[in-house]
Amino acid sequence: MRLIQCDHQGQVRAALVENEKQVRLLDADTLTLARRAIGRGKPLEDVVASALTETRLDYQQLIDEKHLLLPLTHPDPAHCLVTGTGLTHLGSADTRSAMHAKAQADDAELTDSMRMFKLGVENGKPAAGETGAQPEWFYKGDGGCVVAPEAEIPVPGFAEDAGEEPELAGLYVIGDDGTPWRVGFAIGNEFSDHVTERFNYLWLAHSKLRACSFGPELLVGELPSHLEGTSRIVRDGETLWEKPFLTGEANMAHSLANLEHHHFKYANFRRPGDVHVHFFGTATLSFADGIRTREGDRFEIALADFGRPLRNALRFEAVTSATVEIPSL
Repeated sequence: MRLIQCDHQGQVRAALVENEKQVRLLDADTLTLARRAIGRGKPLEDVVASALTETRLDYQQLIDEKHLLLPLTHPDPAHCLVTGTGLTHLGSADTRSAMHAKAQADDAELTDSMRMFKLGVENGKPAAGETGAQPEWFYKGDGGCVVAPEAEIPVPGFAEDAGEEPELAGLYVIGDDGTPWRVGFAIGNEFSDHVTERFNYLWLAHSKLRACSFGPELLVGELPSHLEGTSRIVRDGETLWEKPFLTGEANMAHSLANLEHHHFKYANFRRPGDVHVHFFGTATLSFADGIRTREGDRFEIALADFGRPLRNALRFEAVTSATVEIPSL
């Protein structure tokens, strides 16, 4: 089952994707449906089935008229936390062997990044009931940093780079008792400043404070363990760069359960009513192939199991030399 959200007559409404051309409107938004499922103790699929209306909408028309929204939102962006984990994937097929070879080196020869990767390879998929290795973790912002599918991703004037990161995103709602509930998964473009990160890995936190996007569709239910996708950059109507990528647990050093545990083990991430968007990491970057993006470039990230691709164009904001001056009260 796959869901979207759209602006329907001025209201945020969820819709069931019936096929690539048509969606069927539901009687509420995704967050309301998730809360309904939690309160009733029923699977989200059952709640969706009972929330169907007779209204069907043209999928492409929603896109053309800019009514397509993120598949899960909170009415107050401050109550949506956007985070992620890195160094979680084994790498694409052509680089996996090399990564494993480096991970066998003595600890004294490893960079901090490779040590972190090695921890995941060795203990990122613990047995049920056991705690595995902590992953790298980062904060991106609240719901205000996320742009809808088909919308432009803003690039701040001080940015050194504007690069895509194709990955899975887990979408969660925190129940009234503080229990995190997984609503589903979506295609994500975590989007980072790789030049800033490359200068010094301690600037990773700065490099992640950028906009991002996920969707357009929310996959409800079990996630396939092996997923093959394509990441593409389109410039002036032509494909500038394209590369396949692998994701899903079969292609990851960490299990999803381990990544979720190390995020939600913190009590402040279990605040009732909050929405969480958590990116699970990537293995494919155009930046690694020397690509530098520019105004108007469009990212297209596709995974067949997730329906329509996630597409966003770039919009570079004006460069300003002004510093942020903070007045005293």
